[in-house]
Amino acid sequence: METRTVNAEVLNDLIQINNDRVVGYEKAIEELSVEDSDLKDLFVRMIRESHRHKMALATEVQALGEDVETGTTNSGKIYRAWMDVKAVFSGHDRKTVLSNCEFGEDAAQKAYKMALEEDDLSANLKDLITAQKAELRVSHDEIKALRDSL
Repeated sequence: METRTVNAEVLNDLIQINNDRVVGYEKAIEELSVEDSDLKDLFVRMIRESHRHKMALATEVQALGEDVETGTTNSGKIYRAWMDVKAVFSGHDRKTVLSNCEFGEDAAQKAYKMALEEDDLSANLKDLITAQKAELRVSHDEIKALRDSL
């Protein structure tokens, strides 16, 4: 497969991961009880983070002359790492919601790691994906610390 196509496929998979991350945090916001509404600001920040990542990834896909993935469908090999997350956001207490969010963040880390293992990925895209993975790691650790504090 041509390098350009492989790069676009990897980027589109990561766009889908971020789309599902947005859906997951929107679901988590819906699951929050009134006394846990302080988490809403955190989850909204995570949603904004994914939107920023999607925009950066989409810009690169367009630069490659390929179509940008817009859905949360299961079409890429990296995306499969995230598939179970949608079904997990069903908790109602604070610890369960945070545990589910951490599970999703773990899946995102795994997907980004898999993307970085792609042999044909160009250097500039590796840099972009590495930076996003690091930013997502900070978010993961913040969610984990909140969960562990309960």
